[in-house]
Amino acid sequence: MEKNVIKNEAQVMNDNKYKVLKRYFGYDSFREGQELLIDSILQGRDTFGIMPTGAGKSICYQIPGIMMEGITLVITPLISLMKDQVAALKEAGIRGAYFNSSLTPGQYRKALEYAKKGTYKIIYVAPERLMNREFLEFAKSVNIEMVTVDEAHCVSQWGQDFRPSYLKILDFVEQLEKRPILSAFTATATSQVKEDVIRILRLKNPTVLTTGFDRKNLFFSVQKPANKYSVVKNYIDTHPGKSGIIYCLTRKLVEEVCQRLCEEGVAATRYHAGLSDEERRQNQDDFIYDVKPIMVATNAFGMGIDKSNVNFVIHYNMPKNMESYYQEAGRAGRDGEKADCILLYGGKDVVTNQFFIEKDNENEDLDEEERELIRERDRQRLKKMTFYCHTNECLRNYMLRYFGEKSPGYCGNCINCLTQFEERDITRTARHIIGCVDSSGERYGLVVVLDAVHGNDTEKVRRYHLDENDYYGSESDKSVRYLRQVADFLLLNEYLLQSDDRYSVLQVGPKAGPVMARQETVTMKIPKEKEPAVRRAKGGKAVYDAEDPQLFEALRALRAKIARTQSVPPYVVFSDKTLKEMCAKKPRTKAEMLEISGVGEVKFKKYGQAFLEEIQKN
Repeated sequence: MEKNVIKNEAQVMNDNKYKVLKRYFGYDSFREGQELLIDSILQGRDTFGIMPTGAGKSICYQIPGIMMEGITLVITPLISLMKDQVAALKEAGIRGAYFNSSLTPGQYRKALEYAKKGTYKIIYVAPERLMNREFLEFAKSVNIEMVTVDEAHCVSQWGQDFRPSYLKILDFVEQLEKRPILSAFTATATSQVKEDVIRILRLKNPTVLTTGFDRKNLFFSVQKPANKYSVVKNYIDTHPGKSGIIYCLTRKLVEEVCQRLCEEGVAATRYHAGLSDEERRQNQDDFIYDVKPIMVATNAFGMGIDKSNVNFVIHYNMPKNMESYYQEAGRAGRDGEKADCILLYGGKDVVTNQFFIEKDNENEDLDEEERELIRERDRQRLKKMTFYCHTNECLRNYMLRYFGEKSPGYCGNCINCLTQFEERDITRTARHIIGCVDSSGERYGLVVVLDAVHGNDTEKVRRYHLDENDYYGSESDKSVRYLRQVADFLLLNEYLLQSDDRYSVLQVGPKAGPVMARQETVTMKIPKEKEPAVRRAKGGKAVYDAEDPQLFEALRALRAKIARTQSVPPYVVFSDKTLKEMCAKKPRTKAEMLEISGVGEVKFKKYGQAFLEEIQKN
């Protein structure tokens, strides 16, 4: 009898989660990993999910939050995420709220008053607000059934975005009348960060799931152009109607790139910390609502932006680490559609990032010893990010191995896998570069050494007497670009090393001995001169995967009109993926419309009829 009761309860829970998924979110099935994490939470277990950007982390805590009796408290540092998530919940028919610095004192008190009455099922809060007296009193007076820690890597000093305010989460939890279920989620976590999250949050025998970091719909490319702006402008011209983000390392570059795009008729806007709060909000809304589909920004933009139809992310400069790159690039293709992630590398990017690392004093709560530990960690990460930009191996394979995941070594969906290479013997050039480094006492940086072996008559070469070095001019028959490729390869494979200080002096690496002793040859993959295959629109026309581009545009226009009247971003009404499925299947009835992924009962009641009529008109 007892077994039957347990079985029936499990069945009810199973039925409910699928009904909730369909009714509020419009999906018939869960994505990889979602169901296991949801079941774990519903069984009352602490839960830790590591899922890539766009994998659907929010559903993993929102569905249990809807189904459980008490309140789910979501801790996140991302004000933009709170706003978007609460708007999306409201559209789905679920009451939610957020507490952060964007609220006026009056709005804060009013929201708190409603929260005390049990109005909200899911509440988002910034970590800095947790120990606020008013909020703490509220938390103690209600039934908080689950505390969800979003961006959980922020608790670890080894995470790419450590925040001391996250260390106060446990203090908050321990002040509650009863310990709630703890769940934690992040998109990027190395093994050390995973261990830190479990230890610092004191997760009790947690369910831990890593769904895999691979986003198969993303195309990765690294380019080293002489003119970065021309590459960006050409990409936008050949992909009309597409929405994307262009990341720049500095505010100055953001201003320059955005201004040039606007002057050339591109609907672009900008975002960086130097703008006023009001302008940042307005520009972010223009991007989210597709008023200006191109965003040029520093890395201050994007955390928590749940815009599903970002078709490309271009990095105008190399980011400071793989975690940041993966997270920023991952803002493309959140709807599962094909998207491009392009990194435009330049040698100055390394220097700029090194400067930022040495000057980083944002974490005021850290002492100097802790700051230096983090700086050293950041220097090592910058090296690995630089190697990513120089490898001729599969880019996806490099990225997955960085995060500790196995990879087949060939993905067929990155620029390196689509480029034909040939093996070239570079032993002679390698010996000359290593020999110059060694004979000059390991005192100079990459540019000076390459100028010397190339035979350039520069001021520094003369000042350091490198024009008298035995290897001066030994590679004068090679281009500087080729010599740079060889040097990057030597660094990547530890024939050479680079000091971690701000001078980045070249040093002889552990693998150089046999090469200099003429006991070993060195070969490197060199791209053939043939133009690599690159996916792009032809004839300047927008490319849609939908079977009926005309209907797709009509549905987009209807969606934009509804979004304006509802004051929500277009993707909150329906994603591009949902519209494309409507174009393919052309539903004629309510039952057929409810079969479309992303159309639930609540959304059909709000918008379904209007979209059915638009489909019938076309």
